[in-house]
Amino acid sequence: MMKNKFFAILFMIFGLMASKSSYPCTNLIVTKGASKDGSVMITYAADSHVRYGALAFYPAADHPKGAMLDIVHYENGKVTGQIPEVSHTYSVIGLMNEYQVALGETTWGGLKELSSQPDAFLDYGSLMKIALQRSKTAREAIRVIAELVAEYGYSTSGESISVSDANEAWILEIIGKGEFEKGAVWVALQIPDGYICGHANQARITTFPFMKENRWNDKTQTCFHSPDVISFAKEHGFYSGSDAAFSFSDVYNPVDFGGARFCDARVWTFFRRFNAGIRNDAGITEYACGQVEHLDHFPDGNPNPNGFASNRMPLWVKPDEKVSLEDVMFGMRDHFEGTPLQFDDGIGAGPFHLPYRWRPMTYTIDSNGYCNERSIATQQTGYSFVAQSRSWLPDPVGGIFWFGVDDTDGCVYAPMYCGMTEIPYSYTWGNGSMIKWDDKSAFWTFNLVTNWGYTRYDLIHPEVEAYQQELESKFIAEVTEVDAKAVALYKKSPADARAYITRFSVTTGDQLVADWMDFFHYLFMKYMDGNVKKADGRKLLDNGNGKGIPPGPSQPGYGKEWERLMMQNTGDRYKATH
Repeated sequence: MMKNKFFAILFMIFGLMASKSSYPCTNLIVTKGASKDGSVMITYAADSHVRYGALAFYPAADHPKGAMLDIVHYENGKVTGQIPEVSHTYSVIGLMNEYQVALGETTWGGLKELSSQPDAFLDYGSLMKIALQRSKTAREAIRVIAELVAEYGYSTSGESISVSDANEAWILEIIGKGEFEKGAVWVALQIPDGYICGHANQARITTFPFMKENRWNDKTQTCFHSPDVISFAKEHGFYSGSDAAFSFSDVYNPVDFGGARFCDARVWTFFRRFNAGIRNDAGITEYACGQVEHLDHFPDGNPNPNGFASNRMPLWVKPDEKVSLEDVMFGMRDHFEGTPLQFDDGIGAGPFHLPYRWRPMTYTIDSNGYCNERSIATQQTGYSFVAQSRSWLPDPVGGIFWFGVDDTDGCVYAPMYCGMTEIPYSYTWGNGSMIKWDDKSAFWTFNLVTNWGYTRYDLIHPEVEAYQQELESKFIAEVTEVDAKAVALYKKSPADARAYITRFSVTTGDQLVADWMDFFHYLFMKYMDGNVKKADGRKLLDNGNGKGIPPGPSQPGYGKEWERLMMQNTGDRYKATH
C-alpha cells in the first residue's frame, strides 16, 4: 500500500512539473551524411494546448545606430525588455533564416533552484529569433545565444535547442543560474556527420570534453560550453564528483520515470526505426518504458560513482540506411507503432482505435498511479516543421521550411523557401487566433479535418493519410523543378529568384488550405451520423437519378469486439428477448 501511494505521489508530482512546461515538444535531427540527398534536417513540433499554428516572418532590415530591439516573450507575447539592435538583421521564416540556419527546441525545466532569474528577460524563444536574425552559420547562432545570456541573463528554464545549417547539426542544452548569478550554464555538441539525434523535453547531453576556450572559428572544435558549466554545479552543491565524470543532463535535469517514458521514448522510437541495434536492445526498450536504473557501473564497464542513470540510450546513433525527407516527415507522425508502447488498442482507444488520449497524462485510481503515453504525434500541436538545408544550392533557394499546422499526424507539410519575401495569407499571424475563427486560417482548416477524424479514426484517418502523402509527394516533385528554375534565375538576378520562389511558396500554401477545406467538406458529408456514403476517389456518388441522393450508406457500427465490451457491465439490460 505504501508503495502504491509512493507511485501515486510520484505521478502527481510529475504531472505538476509537466503542467509548468507549456510547450512539450519534439526535435529530430538528421546530419548531412545520414540523409539520402545530402541535406541537413531538423524538425520541431510546437506542442501546446494554447499555441496557435501560424508562420512567423521577419524580413531582413537595416537599423540605424542606437536602435533598440523589443524582447517579446515567446510564450505569452509580453514585451519584457530591450537590447541594442545590430546594423543589419537577416530575414527569418518561422525558425529558419535566409542562410539556411534553422533552430528548434524542447523544454525540460531542470533543477527548481535554477528555474527563474531575477531581472533577466531573455527567454529561449527570443534567443532563438535573435540568433536567426544575426547568424549565417550554426556555430554563429550558438555564439550569439552564449553571448546574449552572458550579458543579459536567461529568464526561462532548461532547454534543448537544435541548431543546424547546410553542413552541420548541433544540440545545445542550457539552463539559467537561478538567483545565484546572472547568466546560464550550457553545452553544445556537434552531431557527428552520418548520425541522427533527437530530444524531447529531457536533457540528453551527458559527459563531454571540457574545452579550455570556445574557439568559435575553429572548424575542428566540436564542443562549446560555458566556462563554468562544471564549476558552477560544484560551487552550489549540485555536483561533487570529478570533472571527467560530470554529466550535464544527470546534474541539471536528472532523468526519472517521466523523463524516460514521456520524453526520451519519443527519441527512442525515432532511433529504433533506423537502427537495428536500438530496435533489438531489450535494455534500451526497458529504459524507454520508464525503467531507469542506477547501477554502480555503466554498460561499458566504467564505474558510476555518482549514481547517475546507468541504462540511458545513446545521444546519437548511426542509421542502418540513409534517411529521406519522407522518412523524417513520417517519423514526426509516430504513435509508437510496432513497439510495446503502441496505444491504438485497448478500451482507451475506443471502438475506432484512436491513438490519442485526452489530458491529463497521469491520474490515480485507488491510490495507484497510471499514465497515458506521450508519442511524437499528439493532439495539441500548434505547428511543426521539417527544416531542410541543402549545401549544393544558393542559400535562399537551398533552405526549405516544410511547414504544417495542427497534429503532425494530420498536417500536410508545405514547402516554404527560406529566401521568400512574404508568406501565404492562410498562415499569417493575426489570421485567426486560438479564440477567434477565420475561414481562411490554415490552423482552423486543418483542425476541422483532424478533429472530425478523431470521431471515426479507423475509417477517416486512412483517407487523410492517403491525401496527405499525395500532396506531399506532389510538392516534393514540384520543388525539384522550382529549384532548377530558381537557380537559373539566381545566377542572373537574386531578386528575381526570390520573387519566383516566393510566388511558388505563397501560391502552394494558400491553395493547400483551400484544397484541405474542400477535403473537410467531403469527409464531413461522407461520414456524418455514423454512416459511410459511397465515393469514387474523393467524389461522393448519387444513386444514379441525378438528384443528389446517395445510394444507401453502409453502417459499420462499433465492431464485435467493442459490442462485447459494451455489454460486459450492463447485464441483460440490452439483451433482446423473443
